[in-house]
Amino acid sequence: MRLKLISCRVFHREMQAAIQRASNEIDVSFLPQGLHDIGCAGMFERVNAALRKVDESQFDAIVFGYGLCGNGLAGLTARSIPIILPRAHDCITLFMGSKERYRRIFDANPGVYYKTSGWIENRKEVSQLSIPRRNGLDMTREDYIEKYGESNGAYLFEILGNSAPNYSQYTFIEMGVEPDDRFERQTREDAGERGWRFEKISGDMTLIERLLNNQWDEEEFLIVPPGWRVMPSHDENVVCAEKA
Repeated sequence: MRLKLISCRVFHREMQAAIQRASNEIDVSFLPQGLHDIGCAGMFERVNAALRKVDESQFDAIVFGYGLCGNGLAGLTARSIPIILPRAHDCITLFMGSKERYRRIFDANPGVYYKTSGWIENRKEVSQLSIPRRNGLDMTREDYIEKYGESNGAYLFEILGNSAPNYSQYTFIEMGVEPDDRFERQTREDAGERGWRFEKISGDMTLIERLLNNQWDEEEFLIVPPGWRVMPSHDENVVCAEKA
């Protein structure tokens, strides 16, 4: 099967590892990380533009390395071939392997900000437009110092960098594709700087592997036939398809 993969760059390491093991022929286009932070209209515009560039005569289906992401994918329309996306609110579901596991961990651990190797590597891609970036949630002490100078940066980090509401913990999701422990160490250090707790959990490649190997169980994936479009379902299915 020939698949076109359009994916957020946050999954770069995971997708490349899965592509190497996949039984299908896969061509991939990565889009900048953080598009969900520029608003659903801005994200839809960029993802839809990538979809429209695909020469659909070369593929059997188009698969997306995305969740619904704040309705950023709502409205994407299949033309001549199906489009497939995970039933996921955001990327954390894909990192955890299922929406059910994500829900269990989320309910048991409120106030957690998740990080992965890809999240750290690519976090500055849309930094000027990113809402968390503008609010300082994803800025480290070094980021403040680089932007504002040694004394001002250190002061602003103390005043603003620890004021992110409702968060008190960084959790690093280890996916098994990291080159070394540098990203885990950075997350641990960032937690220490903010006075937050640190935790590491194991990720799960199941959804990513199934996405690329056309194992599209309807409970885990939405298959949008030609002439239909992606819409939020506002229930446990997350997304649904409706006639365009």
